[in-house]
Parts: sequence; structure tokens; C-alpha cells
Amino acid sequence: MARTHYTQIQAVALNLEGAAAPEWIQLTPAGPDIQGRDGRRWTLPSPEEVVAAFQRHGAELPVDIEHATQIKGAKGEPAPAVGWISDMEARDGALWGRVTWTEDGAALLSSRGYRYISPVFAFTKPAGEIVKMVSAALTNSPNLQLAALNSVREEEETTMDKAVLEALGLNSDATTADAVVAINALKERETTALNRAQSPDPEKFVPKGDYDLAMNRVRELEQVEAERTDEAINAAVDAAIEVGKIAPSSRDFHLAACKAEGGLERFEKMIEAAPVIARNSGLDDKTPGTKAGTLTQEEIAICRQLGIDQKTFAEAKASEEQ
Repeated sequence: MARTHYTQIQAVALNLEGAAAPEWIQLTPAGPDIQGRDGRRWTLPSPEEVVAAFQRHGAELPVDIEHATQIKGAKGEPAPAVGWISDMEARDGALWGRVTWTEDGAALLSSRGYRYISPVFAFTKPAGEIVKMVSAALTNSPNLQLAALNSVREEEETTMDKAVLEALGLNSDATTADAVVAINALKERETTALNRAQSPDPEKFVPKGDYDLAMNRVRELEQVEAERTDEAINAAVDAAIEVGKIAPSSRDFHLAACKAEGGLERFEKMIEAAPVIARNSGLDDKTPGTKAGTLTQEEIAICRQLGIDQKTFAEAKASEEQ
């Protein structure tokens, strides 16, 4: 299959009517044989087929300044159009295009800032047959020895790197334009993937506000449960002290042990099987002032730990104080 290439040919003078920008412009000289000022040759055997290709394309073609679409646009730089080719006709073997000019484009033409049009078209090798129009540019130099033209000519003679073409999924005969299209498609897919990432699946993700609210509720429930557990531990340890199964002085030790995982359950089982090591003598309920009632809590705890009768201990203490 013949390769398709792109190029510009010699500039054609614009047919200005007074100071107004023309509605129709001549895009190519009359065919079938067309020769550029740089010596290159092409053929335009059927301008009607080129018009049909434009109609099948279904989109307007840009008119820029000095081929900015191919030069600046390929580098990602701004390349604004100054007009748009909205229709095309074959006239006496030449191609003509109807242009809708922008304000800037109309001003450039009405002020005679630019006087020539230079087309960009696709052609096949080796026949050089023009198959479709790509764009057109305003220029002031009918001589094709321009930087823009030289750049395009170098592109035609350069072979695309095979590894790059394979990475892009293109055939070995793909052109630079094909590679640009493939790269733009990759960029579009990347943008689509990014948009999807910014709009995650609600089945897998929740909004941060809802997550924070749920976590705050969990922490509140955990706090309530921790307070309830502390109350149960304190009640169990105090009850064991009350019945004389542990000494008051060991209260902090048992509280810490109960707070360990499964500690309260182990403590309750231990207390259930533990003997009473300090019976209540009834002195705890007596008011201070009596001999027995003068015992401190620490003294009562010692009596319980050592198995000493509190009344006897109090009497002995009272006799020592006399």
C-alpha cells in the first residue's frame, strides 16, 4: 500500500476584493501536474476525489499563519487558526476552499498583512498523487525555501524509528502524522483513567467526611465500653476486699491485673475459689473515739493480712497510748 505524506506547495496569491477578506480562496494550482518552486512535483488527477475526501472527513480544516499547525502544534505550542475551511470545490482542475475568517484573520487580510495562501496536503509515494487537503497557511513568501517547508521535507525523508512504532502499535510504514495520532490517543486514555480515579467506585470507597464521622462514633463507643469495663473491675476488686479475700493494700495490683486482656474473668474465677484471709470484725463500722475505732485503714489491712483480731490489736494499741 502506498505511503501517505504531507507537504506544502508554492504560495498562491489571494484574490482580494477591495479591503474585504475573500470568502473563497484558491488552494492549489490547476492540475493534473503541479510543480513547486523547490522543484518537487505532484499530480492532481482528480480534484473531485479530494473534495469527496474532505466531505467524508466531516470537519473544517484550519487556516493558520506560516504553517503553525504543523510546526508549533507538533511541539505542543499554541497554533491558533485565523480561519476555517468549511467547504471545498473543484474548479477547472484546481481546488478552492470557502473560508470563515476569525476577526484576527480578517484584519490581517484587509490590512494586506498577508497576501498568499500555502496549502498542506497528503499525497502518496512514489506517484505523488494528492489524496486530501490537511490545512492551509497565510504567508508572504511564494518561494518555498522556507524553514517550514524545509522542516516538512525533512520529515518526508526521515524513517520513523521501528521501536517507537512498535510501542505505539503501528505498522512499519506508519508516518509521523500516524505516530502523533497514536500518542494523542494515549494521552486521551490517560486523561480518562485520571478522571475515573478522581471519581472512585462508591462500592469500594466512601467519602472522607463519612469515614471520619463513623470513626468518631466508633471511638465514642470504645470510650463508653472502656468506662463500663473500669467500673466492673473496680466493683469486683472492692467486693473482694469487702469479703476479706484480698488485702486492701493489694488493690492497685489487682486493678492492673484485671485490665489486661481476660484479666477480669481470671480474677473473678480466682476470687470465687479463694479463701477468706481477713474476716470483718465489725470494728470498721464503729465510730472514731472508741479504742477499737482508732485503728487506721492501714492497721486494719495489716490485721487482715496477718490474721490478727482487730479488737485485740486496738486494745493493745490503746494501752500503749495511755
